[in-house]
Amino acid sequence: MTHYPHLLAPLDLGFTTLRNRTLMGSMHTGLEERGDWQAVAAFYAARARGGAGIIVTGGMAPNAEGGVYPGAAGLFSDQDIANHRLVTDRVHAEGGKIAMQILNAGRYAYGPNCVAPSAIKSPISPFKPTELDEAGIEKQIADYATAAVRAKAAGYDGVEVMGSEGYLINQFLVTHTNKREDAWGGSYENRMRFPIEVVKRVRKAVGPEFIVIYRISMIDLVPNGSSWDEVVRLAKEVENAGATILNTGIGWHEARVPTIATSVPRAAFSEVTRRMMGEVSIPVITSNRINHPQVAEDVIAEGCADMVSMARPFLADPDFVTKAAEGRADEIAPCIACNQACLDHTFSGKLTSCLVNPRACHETELDYAPVQAAKTVAVVGAGPAGLMSAIVASQRGHNVTLFDKASELGGQLNMAKQVPGKEEFFGLVDWLKTMVAQAGVAVKLETEATPELLAPFDEVVIATGVIPRDPEIPGQNDFGNVVSYLDILKGVHVAGPRVAVIGAGGIGFDVAEYLTTTESPTLNLAEWKKEWGITDPVQDRGGLASSGPQPEPAARQVTLLQRKAEKPGKRLGKTTGWIHRATLQMKGVKMMGGVSYDEVTPEGLLITKDGEQKLIAADTIVLCAGQLSQRDLADVLEAQGKRCHVIGGADVAAELDAKRAIDQGARLAARL
Repeated sequence: MTHYPHLLAPLDLGFTTLRNRTLMGSMHTGLEERGDWQAVAAFYAARARGGAGIIVTGGMAPNAEGGVYPGAAGLFSDQDIANHRLVTDRVHAEGGKIAMQILNAGRYAYGPNCVAPSAIKSPISPFKPTELDEAGIEKQIADYATAAVRAKAAGYDGVEVMGSEGYLINQFLVTHTNKREDAWGGSYENRMRFPIEVVKRVRKAVGPEFIVIYRISMIDLVPNGSSWDEVVRLAKEVENAGATILNTGIGWHEARVPTIATSVPRAAFSEVTRRMMGEVSIPVITSNRINHPQVAEDVIAEGCADMVSMARPFLADPDFVTKAAEGRADEIAPCIACNQACLDHTFSGKLTSCLVNPRACHETELDYAPVQAAKTVAVVGAGPAGLMSAIVASQRGHNVTLFDKASELGGQLNMAKQVPGKEEFFGLVDWLKTMVAQAGVAVKLETEATPELLAPFDEVVIATGVIPRDPEIPGQNDFGNVVSYLDILKGVHVAGPRVAVIGAGGIGFDVAEYLTTTESPTLNLAEWKKEWGITDPVQDRGGLASSGPQPEPAARQVTLLQRKAEKPGKRLGKTTGWIHRATLQMKGVKMMGGVSYDEVTPEGLLITKDGEQKLIAADTIVLCAGQLSQRDLADVLEAQGKRCHVIGGADVAAELDAKRAIDQGARLAARL
């Protein structure tokens, strides 16, 4: 039996054939900017070795002004070409194909020299762009062609022209950003001149036997975005101009609609791509929130696309395609779309990686090499840190025993998966369980690891996690109306109709979403679209419903409180925090910062804010007031002179952080 026959079928492009229907989508990694080209080559070679049909690099600037930030990578010199040749040679040696994405950020460029069709500042950059004159437009078009020629010289199999996500090409297409009155603005025929000229010039420069992918914005999700007729018209003209493949982009970066976060339903936008099928004769690729081979297989089999683009799933597991082909889909490390180590890092100027795969972008310095002398290793705690440590240590050849007092693996990941919008955590926990079994870890659940039990082991890893911090509010133990977030998420306690949540960190926001949501819209695509005001682009320009967002009514009245005198949720993820804040606002959650907790009463919680005391009427008060490291066992062992390694929440308790925990676990296991 052939696993995933549609996904794994080759695709004949006429002058070349792709080995399957997967495209590793473009991602900014930061590797190129570091100048370690062996690391860049290792990163892409691993994905080629793992079976990706074709890889697209992170966006390469065609010129200095078009870089996403000053110093962004591009192909500007012979040395650049030589550096990129290291990458393409390694990819080809692994049997893969690779295209270089050409990205001009336009008004999104984070630098004072940015350019755009009109001098309109974007909401996500502090710099107002310079409006391009006729000569400037010609320069931009010529620079795309030059970049494509250099990519070909560097050994790339093709280029992807980035025409979506609100970058320069997109900015020419819509009246939202193009206010010109010359031949490059006004009518749609004029506004689409720029992308058509770019594709024509690129095709002429590289010749017929070179892949040219055009990334088209299928749905803008911004006011005054493209109509569906305009999108189809552009697609046909792009094909006529010489594109080989049409790739799908979803939403501008400034759109106030989530498109790739955990709470977005899987394959949420594949229906938009389906509409394009048959409108053009070149292959069409669908994208966004496709993270499992069965999901990818289904969208192709159902006629939504000819190919599937998956970006972050190849960060999570470079062997995604190989494992799928071998019937080992349960061993694929799942992309949970958390954004924590990928996009959050990118927008913070850090090197990209992956929460579930710390080796991503660190292939040359984080090595899981087999051990020369096996040790007996005890890992205490089956949360994310302990599980990753146990898996990697066992894979390397150590004899690992994993202890936990709980009755199941996962630790506080089992709390996270109960939160609406975080259903991907079910898959993460299942994968960790699979890998523990596959690695041969001996598991001892419902077992307390005493110093006596641990004495025979060569190495002891303490990953006992955290315990909730007690804020010690007067009266909190007197009336039976105060509970821990653990009791809420475990279903031990059902909250009343009015709830005060103490603590507005990540857990506080999760609990507030749990309390206000009856059924998760992530599991119901129609409800999710309704909640965020997404509609068919045939009906409304840009796919934004004229009626606006229409979320389901909140299940409870919730007030979210914090001591810090700052905006609640300010410290949430850089690229996802706004989603959580907007979700709670749509549910009518009241958020208050800068409060002191004075007293719990039968009627609720007395607080003081700005010198004034007031009562927050509440039937239930939920404590999410931070965590403390649970390291009693480590302290006992160290007092007895037994050396141990402390990782995860047991090491640092500041706001639960699975990214840090998994990274620590992997890096420790790589050293043992």
